[in-house]
Amino acid sequence: MAFMSVLTRDEAQTRARLLDVHHYAIDLDLTRGDETFDSRTVIRFTVRGETATADTFVEVKPAELRTVTLDGHPLDPAGLDGNRLALKNLAPGAHELRVEAAMRYSRTGEGMHRFTDPADGETYVYTQLFLDDVQRVFAAFDQPDLKAVFDLTVTAPEGWTVLANGVTAHTGDGHWKAATTPVISTYLVAVAAGPWHSVRTEHRGLPFGIHCRRSLAPHLDTDADEILDVTRACFDRYHEKFTEPYPFDSYDQAFVPEFNAGAMENPGLVTFRDDFVFRSAVTDTQRQTRAMVIAHEMAHMWFGDLVTLRWWDDIWLNESFAEYMGYQTTAEATRFTDTWTDFGVARKPWGYDADQRPSTHPVAPENVQDTASALLNFDGISYAKGASALRQLVAWLGEKDFLAGINLHFERHRFANASLADFIDSLAAATERDVHAWADAWLRTTGVDTLVPELRAENGNWSLHIEHRGAGSPEPAGATRPHRITIGAYDRDLHDAGRLTLRRRLEADLAGENTTLSTAGARPALVVLNDGDLTYAKIRFDAESFRTLSESLSGLPDPLTRAVVWNALRDAVRDGELPAGAYLDIARAHLPHETDLALVDGVLAFATAQVADRYVTPEQRPAALNTLTELCRDLIRRTEDGDHPGLRLIAVRHRITTAAHPDTIAAWLADGTVPGGPELDPELRWRILTRLAVLGATDEAAIAAELERDPSATGQEGAARCRAALPDPEAKNRAWEAMFATDDLSNYLFTATAQGFWQPEHADLVREFVPRYYAEAVSVATRRGPAIAVAAGRWAFPVHAVDADNLRLGQECLADADPTPALRRQLADQLDDLARALRVREAGTR
Repeated sequence: MAFMSVLTRDEAQTRARLLDVHHYAIDLDLTRGDETFDSRTVIRFTVRGETATADTFVEVKPAELRTVTLDGHPLDPAGLDGNRLALKNLAPGAHELRVEAAMRYSRTGEGMHRFTDPADGETYVYTQLFLDDVQRVFAAFDQPDLKAVFDLTVTAPEGWTVLANGVTAHTGDGHWKAATTPVISTYLVAVAAGPWHSVRTEHRGLPFGIHCRRSLAPHLDTDADEILDVTRACFDRYHEKFTEPYPFDSYDQAFVPEFNAGAMENPGLVTFRDDFVFRSAVTDTQRQTRAMVIAHEMAHMWFGDLVTLRWWDDIWLNESFAEYMGYQTTAEATRFTDTWTDFGVARKPWGYDADQRPSTHPVAPENVQDTASALLNFDGISYAKGASALRQLVAWLGEKDFLAGINLHFERHRFANASLADFIDSLAAATERDVHAWADAWLRTTGVDTLVPELRAENGNWSLHIEHRGAGSPEPAGATRPHRITIGAYDRDLHDAGRLTLRRRLEADLAGENTTLSTAGARPALVVLNDGDLTYAKIRFDAESFRTLSESLSGLPDPLTRAVVWNALRDAVRDGELPAGAYLDIARAHLPHETDLALVDGVLAFATAQVADRYVTPEQRPAALNTLTELCRDLIRRTEDGDHPGLRLIAVRHRITTAAHPDTIAAWLADGTVPGGPELDPELRWRILTRLAVLGATDEAAIAAELERDPSATGQEGAARCRAALPDPEAKNRAWEAMFATDDLSNYLFTATAQGFWQPEHADLVREFVPRYYAEAVSVATRRGPAIAVAAGRWAFPVHAVDADNLRLGQECLADADPTPALRRQLADQLDDLARALRVREAGTR
C-alpha cells in the first residue's frame, strides 16, 4: 500500500500564498464497470510572483494514473508519490494541468461510494469528499482556502439521473452537464447518480428537489409534503435572518445509502443518510430530528459554503453555527417548537462527555497541524458545546446584535474564507460588549464548569450562594467562564403534592468563583440553576432541592427544566456522586408520568446502555433490567388508550431491549403485533429478533426467513446484527472474520455486525476476543481507512468488558501498537469511558 500524505497547515499556507486556483473542468465516466470509474480533470491556476520559479504539488489517489500534462507538456505518472504529484519549476503566471486517471469506487462512504440495492438490484453512486477525500474522485489542490469555479460533466448508464451542485441537464447518450458553480471549496463538490426517485417543485423561483433510491419511493412520497414544508419554512426564515440571499442556483436534497454522517452540506445538493426516509413507524421526536438536520444543513449554505473556514482549526465556524441555527430555526419556523429540550437531553450530553475526556479540545483550537488531526475534531465539542456556547452568546449579546454581526461577516467574506479572528471582529463591530474576551473565555478553553448551590433561610428571606467551579484547563484550577443564567425557584403545589409551581425566575451573571443572591420570602422547595438551559455547565442541587425533585421531578411544569434536571442527575451518576441504583429509582418513579418524548427516550437510553449495561455490576444487572422492564410496562399500560402513539412506541422499543426473558417478545413476533398495538413493522421485527438472538431464543433459520420477508438493505443489516448476536461460538467466529479478516463488509454492514457481537449476556463466550480486538482493530483501520477505523473503535470495541484487564490491554495498544489517528482517538475515548465506568462501580460499593 502506497503511503498517503496528510496535508499540514504549514503546507497549506505555503501553497495558498503561491497559487490562485481559478477553474476546474471535471469529466467523470461512470460506465466503466463495478470497480472503477474514469476521471479527467483540467485545472487552471496562476502562480503568484514575477521572476522566481516555484514547486508545489497536486493531490490524487488513483487506481491508475494514466496521463498528466502541464501546460501541454507530459509529466511522468510514475512521479506520483502516494497521493501527491509534484509540479516543479512553475514560472509565475497562468498554468493548465490535465490529469486522466481510473479511480476506485468506495464501499466505506468515502470518495465515490457505490451501492447496489438488494431490494431491486439497482445501483447508485454518490460522493462524500469531506474532509480530504476529493482526491479519491479527481485531482485537486485539496484545501479549503483554494476556492475555484467548477464545471462538471458526467457519463452515466442509461436510465440514471445525475445530480450535482448546480442544475444538471441530460445532453443525450447518458451524458450530463451541470451548471457552472460559483466559487466553492474542493471538499464541497458533489455528484449523486443513479435511477433516483425524485419529487420536484419550485420555491421563490428556485428549483427544489428531494431524491431517494427507487425502493424507498413509497416512503419518500408519504413524507414528501412534510420534508418540503420544512425546507421551505427554513429557507424563508433564513432569508428573514440573513441579509445575504441564498447563493446557489437550486436546492436538492438526496437521501443516499450507507452514508457515514447525518448529512453533508454540499452547496445545492445536500446529501442525507437515507435512514431519514422512514420505512417504519417513528416518533415525533424523530421527525423533529429530521427537520433539525434539514435546517442545520441549510444553515451551512451560508456558514461554510458562502463563507468557508480558512483552515480546519475553525471548523466550529461551520458546525457550531449550523448546530445552533438548526435547532433555533426549527423551533421558530416549523411545528417542532421544543427543539431545545431534545438538544438538552440528546446532544448536550454528547458535548459534556467529550469535554471531560483527555481528548478534549477548545471549541476553536489554535494548533490543528494537519488534516488527520482536523478530522478528529468533528465531535461533541465542535457541535454540541459550540452550539451551547453560541446560545450563551446570544443570551449575553442579544439576538439583534448577534445577527448584525453575522450579517456583517457574510458581507465581508462572501465567496471567500474567514477565521475566528475575522468573525469576532465582525461581532465586535456590531456591539459594545467585549466579544474578544468572551471568545477567549469560551472558545479557547476546555472542560465543563460546575455550578453548586447553597441555600440559606433567615428572618423571612432566603439567599443563594453559588460556588462556581472552573474546569481548570488551560487556566489554573478555579478559573471560570462567565455565565448568564436563569435560576428557577419552585414551590410545592398546595392542591397537588406531586406538582411543583414556579415562584419566580432570577437572572444572574456569574463571574469569578462565587456569587450570592438574596431575595425576600420563604425558602423555595426546589432551586434549579441554569433553568432554561442557556449556558453550558454541570449543575448540582442542595440537599432539600434533591429531596424535592426525587419526590416531584415529573411535577415540574416545563420540559426544558426537566431536561436540565435529568442531565444533572446523569452527570452526578457519571461523576460517582449519585448511585446508579438511585438514578434508576428516580426514573422508575417519574418516567411513567413524563409526556415529552425526547426525555423519555433519552433517559431510557442512558439507563439501559450506560447504567444497566456498564455502571452496575454483573450481579446487579438483572435487577436493573427488571426495573427498566417494569418501567416500560407502566408506560405501555398508560398508553393503551391510543392517544400517545409516540410514547407507546418508545416504551415498546425499550421493553424489547431490556427483555431478560424471551417469552413476551417472542409472542409479539409470532402474533405480528403488540397487544393493543402497534403492529410490528420491519424495524420492530428486527429489534425483537436481535434480542431473541442475544437470549439464545432464535436461530439461523428464523433469521434467514426474516431476511426473505425483508430483503432490503436495512434487512441485510438486521440479519448481520442478529447473526453476530447468536450465543454460539461458530456464529461469533464468522462475525469476527467478517469484520477483521475479509474486508468485504461495507461500512454499514461492518457496523451492524459489530453492534450484534458484544453483549453483556455473552461475557464468557466472547472473553477470548477481548485481547484479540486491539491488534486486529489496528490492522483493519490501517487497511481500510478512517471510516472503518471509526466504526472499529466506536462499535467493535468490547464495551461490555468493564474490567481492569480490558483497560490495561487498551492502554498498551495506545502505547505500543501505533493505531491510526482516527482509531487512536476512538480508543482513547472508549478507554476513558471504561475507566469512568470502573470508578462508578467502585463508588457504588462504598
